[in-house]
Amino acid sequence: MYAIPFLDIPPLRSAAGRVRLPGSKSISNRVLLLAGLAAGTTAVHDLLASDDTRVMLAALEALGCGLRRDGPVLHVTGIGGQLAAKKAKLFLGNAGTAMRPLTAALAVLAALQGGEFELSGVPRMHERPIGDLVDALRQLGCPIQYLGNAGYPPLRVGNGRLANVSTREAVRVRGDVSSQFLTALLLALPLATSERAITIAVDGELISKPYIEITLNLLARFGIDVERDAADPYASFTLPRGSQYRSPGDIHVEADASSASYFVALGALAGTDAPVRIEGVGLDSIQGDIRFVDAARAMGAQVDGGAGWLEVRRGTWPLKAISLDCNHIPDAAMTLAVMALYADGTTRLTNIASWRVKETDRIAAMAAELRKMGATVVEGADFIEVTPPASPSHWLSGTIRTYDDHRMAMCLSLAAFNPLAGAKPARAVRILDPQCVAKTFPDYFEALFGLARVDVADVPVITIDGPTASGKGTLASEVARRLGYELLDSGALYRATALAVQQAGADPADAAAVAALAAQLDLRFEADRAFLAGQDVTESLRLEETGNLASKVSVHPAVRQALHGLQLAFRRLPGLVADGRDMGTVVFPAAPLKVFLTASVEQRAARRHSQLISRGIPANIDSLLADLRMRDERDQNRAVAPLKPAEDAVLLDNSGMSIDEGVEFVLEAWDKRRM
Repeated sequence: MYAIPFLDIPPLRSAAGRVRLPGSKSISNRVLLLAGLAAGTTAVHDLLASDDTRVMLAALEALGCGLRRDGPVLHVTGIGGQLAAKKAKLFLGNAGTAMRPLTAALAVLAALQGGEFELSGVPRMHERPIGDLVDALRQLGCPIQYLGNAGYPPLRVGNGRLANVSTREAVRVRGDVSSQFLTALLLALPLATSERAITIAVDGELISKPYIEITLNLLARFGIDVERDAADPYASFTLPRGSQYRSPGDIHVEADASSASYFVALGALAGTDAPVRIEGVGLDSIQGDIRFVDAARAMGAQVDGGAGWLEVRRGTWPLKAISLDCNHIPDAAMTLAVMALYADGTTRLTNIASWRVKETDRIAAMAAELRKMGATVVEGADFIEVTPPASPSHWLSGTIRTYDDHRMAMCLSLAAFNPLAGAKPARAVRILDPQCVAKTFPDYFEALFGLARVDVADVPVITIDGPTASGKGTLASEVARRLGYELLDSGALYRATALAVQQAGADPADAAAVAALAAQLDLRFEADRAFLAGQDVTESLRLEETGNLASKVSVHPAVRQALHGLQLAFRRLPGLVADGRDMGTVVFPAAPLKVFLTASVEQRAARRHSQLISRGIPANIDSLLADLRMRDERDQNRAVAPLKPAEDAVLLDNSGMSIDEGVEFVLEAWDKRRM
């Protein structure tokens, strides 16, 4: 995936369709660690592919676990509770679901077997508290050293020597900061039960209880039945003597219920004509965040569901403002804060203190970004109140900071549905660092755009036109990559038509025959490859003879008309960069930015000569110069859509520019038009 600095989402107006969610981050990393600690091999199905799971997999491999892929299934051969590597440095990014459990498991193993491990992450991870977990592990006698600020990673666990691990007294841990501390202990302490049972006592009110239920459920799958306090099932947990992890053989990772919240909200906001169907997680989910469905219903959503599926459509509109204790849905509650933009009053979300110690301070971040949209927000130590914009004219066009927090990016993308709240004018939303979603849902925006409906006139278009060999294809491709937009290489359409003419043995001068072939063109693009009738023609499209033939067939008005509809169909979310010779004058005359390249014919000939020589193709500069002049003459004087700049085009002489300089010129011009 390319790194793009921002993503502009045009105003969105409805949604419908089907989405299959990726696996749960919380379940994925718990399953990976359990499989890594267990004896035997576990076949993990539907594992989430994300930044967080990648760092966990790298850590397990460094610790001696066997990893083997068989198609979509990952086979994990565990260490059976015995350290295979007794020293390692592990980088865990910003993955709390890796840092906290690995700290506990390695601290216990290092103390019992003699080991030394360093655990670090990105700067934000070094700001996320871990002191309460370290204090609990030190009660056992595990040697742990802070390598930076006390109470925070990075850490060194173990010192290479055996330690005296005492399990006679209950291990006490705070429950009111993060449930991940308790989860970490529950996952680690079965390794220390050879002599006696171990009890974990929770001090204070345990937050995020549903995540503990996930942990207990998975522990049972791996052979550990945890005993609980009958009077208060969240006050203490006892791990039986002689607990041993046993592989279940096969295990399936349920789709992420937190990620489902964005699409439940999508249906509640925009599922007007047909529902949004969510697959991979349903009302039978073991994840506490499935209770987000109850909150969405309280706000007015119509939700149906069963085992592994949900269907959501709009019910009450505007949504109902609610006041809700969100202790049971701490991650998914963020989505409620954005749904509050579309409610009939002030929505108050309480008991969310854990937001402040997540990937960012989510209370402060959410307050700041919602205000950019025109909302009135009040924040406190453990609550947030959101009142939507006072009137349609009070909606603002926000540039949303994401704070390297995947959930901020996904939640705030829903603000692009502001036309449904009557925003005048309808507002685009810019998401900074959109690829932070890779932490849990790398294809989130693709999934969103696959469901969202938009007025085609709202989909932004940048056209880049110019003569042959002016560099418009390279420039357009890079601009599209930087913006995350679709790319239309109109020249490829004409070259594909030329190939179709060749394959059919048709006469290039027969306008009717060529137009008929163009109208039936079966052309698709995948990444940087082009396929004609299912055949990879990427290299054939680049041949000089194909370009020469394309120049001849493109002069026929009937051919240009036949390809016109296909070109228009490339105008898809989130935007389009179209390059060619008449994109700004004929195909997209209303495009907000039109660029016309004016590189000299001599410079273009030199570029083409260098390209051919670099590919091992013999070339003569004089012949190339004559050929380009001939093509320019033909293109500029054809009867239909002659090559010329649009009246409002920005002229760019890129003769002496590098590709990066040309891209920056276009992006700067685009920002000016956007403002």
